[in-house]
Amino acid sequence: MSQAAALPDVIRDIERVDPTTVAKAAEYPSSILADVAGRRGALSGRIAPLAPSMRFAGPAITVEVRPGDNLMIHAAMAIAQPGDVLVIDGKGDLSSALMGEIMSQQCVALGVVGVVIDGAVRDSEAIRELGFPMFAAGLNPNGPTKSVSGRLNHAISIGGVSVHPGDLVVGDADGVTVIERHKAAAMLPLAAEKVAAETKRIADIKSRKALRPGWLDAALHAAGVIKEGETL
Repeated sequence: MSQAAALPDVIRDIERVDPTTVAKAAEYPSSILADVAGRRGALSGRIAPLAPSMRFAGPAITVEVRPGDNLMIHAAMAIAQPGDVLVIDGKGDLSSALMGEIMSQQCVALGVVGVVIDGAVRDSEAIRELGFPMFAAGLNPNGPTKSVSGRLNHAISIGGVSVHPGDLVVGDADGVTVIERHKAAAMLPLAAEKVAAETKRIADIKSRKALRPGWLDAALHAAGVIKEGETL
């Protein structure tokens, strides 16, 4: 029997991205982190926050459920630690909500800092009022079943991105970015450099010092839009 086949459906103990890295990553927009990570790791835009002000950063607790059933989300909440983010592969099903106000209140009490779910939720007004960071693919007033098994802390695919337990997950108004746990710390200096460069670029635009990017002509030439030595 292979090691993968021997793994239990519920893995309780995982290695998380360290808290110092999480705290520093929380200072940066999801877009900056996605850029420095190679323009990858950003989930599909259909998975969006219920309110633009919602933001979070933390290690992933990965959850796989069957469409319309939230049993394994309750199991994930039972093993989650303060600071964790529930990342739930709900198979993109929007026929019934997998979470609502009660579970959001429970997450807050447990110290879970956010939820990312490829599925539907409900009680959106109450969750917005609570301020709990809930990122979902849609809304539906139907309730879920609680009877079908799934898996916890196995690798999942959500929004076109592979997520492993313990990976760094950052969400804000633009969406959600995931960075592999072992790469996360190395991205932070690159994020600081990119923020500095973008801050300078914006200042140059406002001062009219540079109203177009310096790389534009070279890129247009490389793409065959203009001839060598030509400019716009």
